[in-house]
Amino acid sequence: MAFVKLVKNKAYFKRFQVKYRRRRQGKTDYRARKGLIIQDKNKYNSPKYRFVVRFTNKDVITQIFYAKISGDVCLAAAYAHELPRYGVKFGLTNYAAAYATGLLLARRVLQKLKLDTQYVGKKEATGEFYLVEDPTDESQPRPFQTFLDVGLVATTTGHRVFGALKGAVDGGLRIPHKPNRFPGFTKDAKSFDPKELRRRILGGHVADYMRQMKEDDEEKFNAHFSVYIKAGATADKLESLYKACHAAIRKDPSAKLTTKKAPAQQIHHRPVRLTLEQRKERIAQKLAQRAAANE
Repeated sequence: MAFVKLVKNKAYFKRFQVKYRRRRQGKTDYRARKGLIIQDKNKYNSPKYRFVVRFTNKDVITQIFYAKISGDVCLAAAYAHELPRYGVKFGLTNYAAAYATGLLLARRVLQKLKLDTQYVGKKEATGEFYLVEDPTDESQPRPFQTFLDVGLVATTTGHRVFGALKGAVDGGLRIPHKPNRFPGFTKDAKSFDPKELRRRILGGHVADYMRQMKEDDEEKFNAHFSVYIKAGATADKLESLYKACHAAIRKDPSAKLTTKKAPAQQIHHRPVRLTLEQRKERIAQKLAQRAAANE
């Protein structure tokens, strides 16, 4: 077939359909979003919940959303910058922090829905595959089900987004998943080693890196892990520290409002709008200055 050049003439541009704004910005995968928000018609107005996980340079964001015609509604949220309240003051974006943030959101939303006593999840992080089961008594409420929303990240094996997923599942939420993307899963053998996942959840990979760097270059270690050293967290203490964090989250997952002090001096970035009298007086001053200069 001969090459046909695409001529972008007036007819082409008259029929050009502009994509959605968030697609143009490269922020939303609308094909994935459609699958996550479309609800079966026979479920009427029952919301379909999404477990949203996002990562920034300094934080992990986990939220429970459901879609309405007027826009998305946030049911609950938890952030990694809340973890210092539970004893973790460093490494707020690693795999262990992602797990703890997912656990915090799960316990928080179940507490809000008054399901926290019925669905306690997995109290100890063993790394074993776990799914919340339906209650034997049909009169009891079923587990809170939500679906993982990873956004635009590459869903590779061992990604932190699945650490947040594991934390939420161990916290008592039902999120359909398989162990294929957890650390410890071998694609060739199609086997899953929960010990490797447990090691990541409790910061074992960070502890190994700390030991190795301290042996190779102690000066670099002191600079790289200065926040850990300041907090008194050694490689041997990380596991017990994360265990204590998980226990503290289960004890009190509620959100605490922060009080922010007003600045002592209000800085106005825009000039203050003058009143009519002030403008007239300003004009009179300018005219008087000009008359004095002409004399």
